[in-house]
Amino acid sequence: MEAPLQLTFVTFKKDTYIIVEGKQSADRFFIIREGKVRVAKEVEVVEEEGGNVLGPGDFFGVVSTMSNHSHIETAQALTDCVLISVHRDNYGLLIEKNTPVAMKIIMAFSRRMRFLDEALTRLTLKSTAEADPSHLFRVGEYYARQNQFNQAYYAYYQYLKFCPTGQHVALAKERLAKIKPFAKAVYLDGPAEEFNRFYPKDTMVFSEGMTGGELYIIQKGSVKITKIVDNNEVLLAVLKAGDIFGEMAILENKPRSASAIAYEDAYLLAVNKANFERMVRTQPQIVTRLTTLLAERIWFIYKQLANTLISDPLGRMYDALLIQLEKNRVPLRQGASHVFDFGPKELINMVGLPLGEGNLVVHKLLENQKFRVIENKLNVIDVSEIEKQTEYYRKMQKIERSRREGMPVR
Repeated sequence: MEAPLQLTFVTFKKDTYIIVEGKQSADRFFIIREGKVRVAKEVEVVEEEGGNVLGPGDFFGVVSTMSNHSHIETAQALTDCVLISVHRDNYGLLIEKNTPVAMKIIMAFSRRMRFLDEALTRLTLKSTAEADPSHLFRVGEYYARQNQFNQAYYAYYQYLKFCPTGQHVALAKERLAKIKPFAKAVYLDGPAEEFNRFYPKDTMVFSEGMTGGELYIIQKGSVKITKIVDNNEVLLAVLKAGDIFGEMAILENKPRSASAIAYEDAYLLAVNKANFERMVRTQPQIVTRLTTLLAERIWFIYKQLANTLISDPLGRMYDALLIQLEKNRVPLRQGASHVFDFGPKELINMVGLPLGEGNLVVHKLLENQKFRVIENKLNVIDVSEIEKQTEYYRKMQKIERSRREGMPVR
């Protein structure tokens, strides 16, 4: 017998706090049935789209609940409220019974992701996240210079497809002919009827700047997500079996903001828009997975955005390390050691510092006896030290902000 969907109605009096930022164990989110709720963050990094006062039909707490992380916002009742409380375990059942709610949550997540991603790119990479098809030529040029001909061929090919009258058409055709003998590019036109795809290592799934109508689920292998910024390839993520990517293009019909490249031989399931809507109705477990992944990414981007507001670069490094520990659910036990899967260069990249300045800050970090670099991986002999140092720098930042805001304007 099918399990019934059990929703709990809860009431909150005016001015009551419903959820509090930073508190752990977010296991349920809320849909507003009656009343108004104000959502705020201790540090408003960017002005949220749609404002921060929510009403009937709106929801909050989904990011922390579905990512199973600490709350990233505080919600307070502006009026007496009646809310529907949804436990994480009931999410699959909720979307099975109510597809429009699932689509509303996913679309809201997608818009929020795009918005936050653009804000983060502006702040850390000092460039705009909006790629347009002409950018494909620059992507091709970058990979051609690196002798990475699979990626270069793919990007040039897409440039000619999306910009048939572009200013670099003749050059792109010339480059294509030159590198064709050395390039292995697959699914250049992405056959819509073929859902199971094989991408050999170092071949492109899609390039930043192109439009696309599919998301992908990794069945086997891994895929790296990268972005070309100031003539450098920035590694944004390495995704593994079970991960979903490319959902922005299918949900929002906008150009790809990053490239996806097979990190090792990858077997992918491609899902187009029509199949996606059918999937929402018939396969709640995949939609739950997509919601969880989007929630993870949004939580992580919020943390990264808050990191940009710490003015002391050493404080930013400690905070970035703490974010990585929380992201990977590493228990912050006193005396427990941890090896990060990256080294100093990647840490500098994470906090958006120029290499020269970043190296000086890393040198300062390594003056702390609890840190070592072994085989180009950052090691810490006591993870609680990272939490302690981060708390100190966040506290200093708060004092500095209060002092600044309390000062009379001259």
